[in-house]
Amino acid sequence: MVVEILKTLFDGICVGLASSMTVGPVAVLCIQRTLSKGGLSGIMSGMGVACADTLLAILAFSVYALLKTYIDEYSTVIQICGGVFVVIVGIFIFFKNPVPQIRKNRAGHIALWQDFASMFGFTLANFVVIIPYILAFFTMFNVGLADSSESVASSGSDISTIATNVLIISGFLLGASLWWLALTSIINIFRRRFRPRHMLTINRVAGVIISALGLIALISQFV
Repeated sequence: MVVEILKTLFDGICVGLASSMTVGPVAVLCIQRTLSKGGLSGIMSGMGVACADTLLAILAFSVYALLKTYIDEYSTVIQICGGVFVVIVGIFIFFKNPVPQIRKNRAGHIALWQDFASMFGFTLANFVVIIPYILAFFTMFNVGLADSSESVASSGSDISTIATNVLIISGFLLGASLWWLALTSIINIFRRRFRPRHMLTINRVAGVIISALGLIALISQFV
């Protein structure tokens, strides 16, 4: 019993880690925030991503099957809107001067809840790309949430089903959180070597990369 529980939890951790290890707009934003605003900002941003991914993992199995027809029908429009949103974020970062933020950080003014909330919302805004991505890793690791609706109606095994699902989702959240905690902590180690002028360059590079990723997403809809 204990071995089965640990295996279920470990499977969820593996999916959470694999789903988070991607160099996309979210990763670039977390790295940029860690360098420009500090380790706590990077960690809170990463936790926002991890929580949003976990919510999307739940939605992937509870809602995606029901909405698949509508998502497929309007997938082009949804992905174009997501691409435009990513490009706008990239442009905003490109022209943002990090020096005032660095001064605020030194004065102790760090809105960590804003870092969490903004990354949480940014991740959810790209759900049409992230949900199939998460589903692919669940399939690769042969992990899936059990549907408890039939169990409730036919037998008393719904508690076991819910417990299994909770373990998988908890493992997913733990795996995703471990990845962002490790990534932002490593980046923060090298942060002290950077100066304000370096932060400005990092913002330019991050803005270009994020906008390029958004443009690639847009172009892929027409090519």
